[in-house]
Amino acid sequence: MMGYRKMKKIKNLVYLLVISTVATAFGIPGIASAKEYFTINNGQLERPAGFREWIYVGTPVTPNDMNDGKAPFPEFHNVYIDPESWQHWKETGKFREGTILIKELVSVGSKAAPSGKGYFMGEFIGLEATIKSKRVFPNEPGNWAYFSFSTKDHKSLAKSSKAMPQPACNGCHAANAGDDFVFTQFYPVLRAGKANPKKAVGGEL
Repeated sequence: MMGYRKMKKIKNLVYLLVISTVATAFGIPGIASAKEYFTINNGQLERPAGFREWIYVGTPVTPNDMNDGKAPFPEFHNVYIDPESWQHWKETGKFREGTILIKELVSVGSKAAPSGKGYFMGEFIGLEATIKSKRVFPNEPGNWAYFSFSTKDHKSLAKSSKAMPQPACNGCHAANAGDDFVFTQFYPVLRAGKANPKKAVGGEL
């Protein structure tokens, strides 16, 4: 038969697991772990996986048609935030140390549908990421660094990426972003959920 001490130890582990699970599910601050959803090896960010199961925050698009045929970013940008950073955001209204946002690039496909004319998603053509980490990027403005896994032909993705030079992204984000280098003004899920757990999960306006 199982010894008393061993049984007690197993019960304690189960109890801690339940508490941690409940805390994570309900966004109780101070209990959930400070997990990082990215891996950096030799100064390069490994391409994240599983991000489509993170929290979706919005899809901006600046099509060529509305920008004299020369939009800098003519594709859809599906943006996701890692689950733990979402928990922190809806509790505090701040982006935590270790926040990662993924931007999945999708081409503009058809411009007509049974519902009418518009811009409709085509194919996946790229992937980008931004990370806030004072530990890893102490010299980056706001401690945010930016990465691109997109290849020039937009037909495949690189397995890893080094941080882009500061002038490529930081300046625009610093001057125009709604919250801490993030364009929250274009992401309705982040706007609704900022320090507001009830609105964050939907069902309230």
